[in-house]
Amino acid sequence: MSQRNTFRLRAAACAAAVVTFVGALSAPAMAADDGKVPYWASIDADIANLRVGPGESYKIDWVYRRPHLPVKVIRREGPWRLVEDPDGTQGWMRDLLLSRTRSAMVRAKDVIEMHAEPKSSAAMLWRVEPGVVGLLGECKDGWCSFDVAGHKGFVEQEQLWGAGSL
Repeated sequence: MSQRNTFRLRAAACAAAVVTFVGALSAPAMAADDGKVPYWASIDADIANLRVGPGESYKIDWVYRRPHLPVKVIRREGPWRLVEDPDGTQGWMRDLLLSRTRSAMVRAKDVIEMHAEPKSSAAMLWRVEPGVVGLLGECKDGWCSFDVAGHKGFVEQEQLWGAGSL
């Protein structure tokens, strides 16, 4: 693959990038709104506060500035959700700040490869750095379709946080 056709997607650039929702890609990853926990979600706001308790009166513990960051919802209390982020931090967030659109974050220690097909022998399309967030498509046989700011391909499921079943 030529230098022109490959580049590294950097976590900082992807954090600021506007990811275009592609209905066909994300449809299989949408979770049913059945009210059961745990379930996967993603942050659906430019700024989202994580609080130490389920209410506006509780202290803000963390401020997220990363739309589409995947979170695991582990408890519900009225309009509040107890969430866990990719680093294991837990706290409360309003349901209005979350989306059922599935996303995932590269959790590998090194750069991973995004392939044209769901197999390691397929052409490598992109190199993706740890910490990069993208929209998650269907996962099958250990591979997931993944869209990072319009750069689409397949990555190994074990390399992503937010791609597993609950």
